[in-house]
Amino acid sequence: MGQVFEQLIVAARRGRGLSEKMLVGVTQQTFARKPRFETSTGTKVIDCNHPAFVYGHLSLYPSRLLMLAGLDPAPVAAPAEFTDLFKAGVECKDDPEGTIYPSMEKITQAFYRGHDAAYERIAALDDSVLQNPTPDERYRQSFPTVGIALTFMLTSHFMMHMGQVSTWRRCFGLPSAM
Repeated sequence: MGQVFEQLIVAARRGRGLSEKMLVGVTQQTFARKPRFETSTGTKVIDCNHPAFVYGHLSLYPSRLLMLAGLDPAPVAAPAEFTDLFKAGVECKDDPEGTIYPSMEKITQAFYRGHDAAYERIAALDDSVLQNPTPDERYRQSFPTVGIALTFMLTSHFMMHMGQVSTWRRCFGLPSAM
């Protein structure tokens, strides 16, 4: 393992640990729900990403991490149905009947399986991979090298979404996950 990859994976695993704490107290019934509050004119829905959407969305990224690193993404790929539900730019919908999104178990299983396997594969890479140009033309515009892309996805992108879950938790009356 390269020294830089070791640092990236340590940071990524820290975020992965936080992702487990974020689910404490979350139930199948609330997992895909948006918070609500009462006003003088009725019930208002807070338009935010719920855990089903966040964990589903992030479950798409282990395969992208491996693809960017020049590795086979298939072993860590999320179920095919996740793409249309969770890709970037898709609206997060309130799911009171539990009919839009897969179950909490299916989503979190794909999330943890994918991230754990991707971290193992990435951790074994030589640091020279970090200097390679980003193979995806669209990503290359923002992230010119593999190292920049992986650093963003393993840390900033992941933790931004964990922040969304943290806020969602508070809206549902759950305590800090820390």
